[in-house]
Amino acid sequence: MARSKRITHAATAIIAIAVLAVMYSLYFARSLLVPIAFAILFDFLLSPLVRVLGKLKIPSVAAAALVMLSLIGVLVATAYELRSPVEKFLVDAPESVSKAQVQLGRFLQPLQRVSDNAAKVASVTGSPGGGVQPAQVVVVGPSMVSRLAGTSQRFIGGLLQVLLLLFFLLAGGDLFLEKTISLLPLLQDKKKAVRIAREIESAVSVYLIANLGINVAEGIIVGVALWALGLPNALLWGTIIVGVEFIPYIGAIVMISSLSLAALATFDDLTHILLVPIAYIVANFIMGNIVTTLVLGRRLALNSVALFIGLAFWFWIWGIPGAFIGVPLMSVIKICCDHIESLAPIGEFLGARNESPRAIVIADAPV
Repeated sequence: MARSKRITHAATAIIAIAVLAVMYSLYFARSLLVPIAFAILFDFLLSPLVRVLGKLKIPSVAAAALVMLSLIGVLVATAYELRSPVEKFLVDAPESVSKAQVQLGRFLQPLQRVSDNAAKVASVTGSPGGGVQPAQVVVVGPSMVSRLAGTSQRFIGGLLQVLLLLFFLLAGGDLFLEKTISLLPLLQDKKKAVRIAREIESAVSVYLIANLGINVAEGIIVGVALWALGLPNALLWGTIIVGVEFIPYIGAIVMISSLSLAALATFDDLTHILLVPIAYIVANFIMGNIVTTLVLGRRLALNSVALFIGLAFWFWIWGIPGAFIGVPLMSVIKICCDHIESLAPIGEFLGARNESPRAIVIADAPV
């Protein structure tokens, strides 16, 4: 009995060390792993298109090149169309922030009076300070221009890595899957590997395509609403919504805050200011809770708690890029766990609520 307990404790310690080692590796190798993760996810998305071109007798390398040229063309056209709005936004940003602060101070003036009165009471009741005030040290950081330049360089470098690796993955076709299958000794394991790969590809591609379409529709609706309300750079805001909506929960909070600040910097009337975030909130609620449910249904089958924890984890490990790909990564993990018997409990934990007999028993159990 004592020996079995020691073995159990040793196994638990080894598992804990292995988990910490994986987390350590994911964090410190993020500059290498993030482009690879994006390239693999886009490979799941675009591989069916390459296979369709292959059925038309187009070689895999030519099909991959055609798909990549189309993708690069879309990216270049989008960047060209947004060039002027982005430049105007960056030029007007300092003035807009100052005006938003003034507007916010005007609306919060009653609270400011209360705070000033409290400060006066504290100065009267407090002991007079006759000592020398300590010197204040002001740390001057890099300017906004230098930070933007550094961020742009890192983004362009990472994008080039993703595009190059994506091309090689598309041109290789099922090469890596075939290599993986060849290493597995049993026919049952080979079939399981194919099922896992195809299910991951189907789930990720449908999720990305459906969400892209839904986000584009939401961006158009909100952009038109913002244009009708008179908010500048409505096209830019609509495009930002398309990208940010790939991040559940966090994306909505970021957009509500950003649009509220933009409205404060643009309008003077409180009703007009509130209409800007309200327009986004209404569109986001309809697209996120009604349209997304009708289109995707239970395809990913991830429960909200596991999804939130997964997003928090990937955001902590990989930052904003991790938040963007957190949902498909959690879907990949769940699919793998569902097909591996030893990891099935993890897949069950990540899954959405089901009406299996066990779930019904738990629901009907007395409290």
